[in-house]
Amino acid sequence: MADKVTIADVARVAGVSRQTVSNVLNTPDVVREETRRRVLDVVGELGYRVNQAARQMRTGRSRLIAIRIDPDRDGINGSVLDRFLHGLTDSAARSGYRVLLYTADDDRTEIATFEDLLGAYEPDGFVLTGTHHQDPRASWLLGKGVPFVTFGRPWGEESEARHPWVDVDGAAGTAAATRHLLDAGHSRIGFLGWPTGSGVGDDRREGWARTLAEAGIDPSGLSRATSDAVADGEAAARDLIDSDPGVTALVCVSDSLAVGGLHAARSPGLAWRVDTRPDLPIAVIGFDDTPVAKAVGLTSLSQPLKEAAASCVSLLARALDGTQTSQAPVLLEPSLVVRQSA
Repeated sequence: MADKVTIADVARVAGVSRQTVSNVLNTPDVVREETRRRVLDVVGELGYRVNQAARQMRTGRSRLIAIRIDPDRDGINGSVLDRFLHGLTDSAARSGYRVLLYTADDDRTEIATFEDLLGAYEPDGFVLTGTHHQDPRASWLLGKGVPFVTFGRPWGEESEARHPWVDVDGAAGTAAATRHLLDAGHSRIGFLGWPTGSGVGDDRREGWARTLAEAGIDPSGLSRATSDAVADGEAAARDLIDSDPGVTALVCVSDSLAVGGLHAARSPGLAWRVDTRPDLPIAVIGFDDTPVAKAVGLTSLSQPLKEAAASCVSLLARALDGTQTSQAPVLLEPSLVVRQSA
């Protein structure tokens, strides 16, 4: 049997001290990028394996970051969290962490899962998704002194948030989508969104409404709210265009509703209803740029999920290392991916 590779072996081959190797594996942020890459190359070349149990006993850290995975709903929007998780796992690994996945049906069961995980696996911190108004999960973790970061704003408490957060500016995204449609000659631009009270949904609706108002167009009566399903999006689009045949474009809160809007817009029963501008087919823009959007030619807003994931890991790592000096949020802008639908 080959001799076990030790940290001393890695240090010798890499031409650095044992402490530098330890820093690369445990606190990579304190090591220069060039040195970190050289050490990690040697780690891979020699097949060095960290003894996780020994490291946890020595440092008091598990190097685990826990995050919930949601069930796939309609096969469309579930891919958004999948891409975020991929980016989170990659960024965590480069910072010396591993991702621990768990499931939960609601806030109450997720908080119970926090307790179970902290007792059994001792994760160093959590990444919360799906934030909402008066989120009890954040309050629980704050009360227990457990480090965490949220992918999503602390809705209603942004200016006085007590924890780091990363989010995508949905209002900026729908504003860009609405301007794109205005520039193409559309004026009666509808919006398919979720019921009032959803932080994300309300934010995305605000960008659309504000941009129309700035263009001198009253958004009143041009929106519909429904649950996030393709069939519901189609029904909402039909209802909106039936009530206002002048509508020539739709901005949607999600790709699921946008696919439903496309079904309605392309149906023979509605295509002729565009009386004011028959030269303009009904344009549809979604949000999240899912694989389905690409497959059906749907113009959609793409979230910078890889950058968001990296920001979450960076903020949490700094909090864990005691170098987080402020709670400065990270707000990223989505980009419009233009395809055949608009």
